[in-house]
Amino acid sequence: MAAAEAGVVSSSSLKPDTAPVPKSAGMAAATAATSSAMAAAAAVASRSGSEARVSKPALATKLLSLSGVFAVHKPKGPTSAELLNRLKEKLLAEAGMPSPEWTKRKQTLKIGHGGTLDSAARGVLVVGIGRGTKLLTSMLSGSKRYIATGELGKATDTLDSTGKVTEEKPYDKITQEDIEGILQKFTGNIMQVPPLYSALKKDGQRLSTLMKRGEVVEAKPARPVTVYSLSLQKFQPPFFTLDVECGGGFYIRSLVSDIGKELSSCANVLELTRTKQGPFTLEEHALPEDRWTIDDIAQSLEQCSSLLPAEMALKKSKPEESSEQVLSCEYITLSEIKGEDDVIKTF
Repeated sequence: MAAAEAGVVSSSSLKPDTAPVPKSAGMAAATAATSSAMAAAAAVASRSGSEARVSKPALATKLLSLSGVFAVHKPKGPTSAELLNRLKEKLLAEAGMPSPEWTKRKQTLKIGHGGTLDSAARGVLVVGIGRGTKLLTSMLSGSKRYIATGELGKATDTLDSTGKVTEEKPYDKITQEDIEGILQKFTGNIMQVPPLYSALKKDGQRLSTLMKRGEVVEAKPARPVTVYSLSLQKFQPPFFTLDVECGGGFYIRSLVSDIGKELSSCANVLELTRTKQGPFTLEEHALPEDRWTIDDIAQSLEQCSSLLPAEMALKKSKPEESSEQVLSCEYITLSEIKGEDDVIKTF
């Protein structure tokens, strides 16, 4: 009992020795506190809005200062040019810059890809931004690596599964040893006829565009290409999977078609993945679309700069001008640098 009393006394001794606060005064105090809290919240919101407005010019300045080469992951479906447009639009939207219509005004953002990847293919697409677009030519001539799955017994007009079947031949007698035995013929420095559906041009127009119009197009003459390595990874008739490392200007579709002919059958490409282009690999360096942000690309540019040869390194540019000047440049020009083997798109 004494302990209980002591507890009560101790507790009561902590209360202030003042008269009770009237109920109306308590409500007034609560109202004042609420008003104060609302005012503080409004001030924070105001500051946040101001900071957001400031961040857009800062992001635009950062975007227009980016220079170098990085890689993105191209999914199946879009063309390389369409994917580049999607990337550009996401970056412009993040920086608060309006998506411009193509005009002949002064460039504000240069972005391009170093080598077309078929719309039905997926994998590494090397991208240059700013002064990095000047380095894309070297990406065309550099080595590339692919995993390709071919289908025996069917030939198509595009040499892949997206085209119309033009021929069917038996394949049931073809063995794994048969395929492995002919791969040496397609290794090293060889001659290859490029497909009619390609980015190569005639009179300034793509062969693929002319073919889709129904125009008669003559095949381009065979040209020298290089295959550094070629191996059979899997064979489950009628499908076979190849691992190919090749130089610039090489067409996997032509390779698969030629292998089918060499086996006294025919073949087309069912699946194609570019796993490496130059020093950029699909697993380590290709940014998926959810990482197409200004900060992620800036970080990737910094990481990828060490992958490039010293002679290709970009020198630091002069600091950008004021944010107001940067934001006043709203238009982007589209130009195309014609390449013999592939196409470099610069936006």
